[in-house]
Amino acid sequence: MDKAAFFSKTPIEQKAEEIFSTLETLLDLVPEDNEHLLMLKEQMLGDAMLILVKLAGANAVKLYDIKMENATLIRKAARDLMVSHHSLKMFGFEEAEYYHLVRRQIEELRLLFIDWVAGFNPKHFITDHWGLFNPPGIAPDYEQRSDELNFLDEEE
Repeated sequence: MDKAAFFSKTPIEQKAEEIFSTLETLLDLVPEDNEHLLMLKEQMLGDAMLILVKLAGANAVKLYDIKMENATLIRKAARDLMVSHHSLKMFGFEEAEYYHLVRRQIEELRLLFIDWVAGFNPKHFITDHWGLFNPPGIAPDYEQRSDELNFLDEEE
């Protein structure tokens, strides 16, 4: 496999890295003496890192339910970041006005996310007996046939 192709990033991964970088730059301006803002900074950077990690995890597997689980965590982290502007203002972050840059990037991520999730193959599933991440029409008690698992043997 071509190493350049192996290490190339998808548009959604590039956008997630951009969000992390922008947040990191902005949050470097948090004053060291504001405990609340420092905790918020840690949480926000954690959310941005979670998006990166879960994108990588979802892109590394074939299973629909694992992809959907990661997508759910990405959505939650992105939504938490979207509303963090209010907390920054509440705790007196003087540069909170620049957070609109992050919000715009999250909106761009959301649009990429919609297409990314639409690309998940719903036939690549193992029944989720919890019923949360099964493809549409698959019940938690669905008895999967062995021929439905042939995709596990396929090479990428």
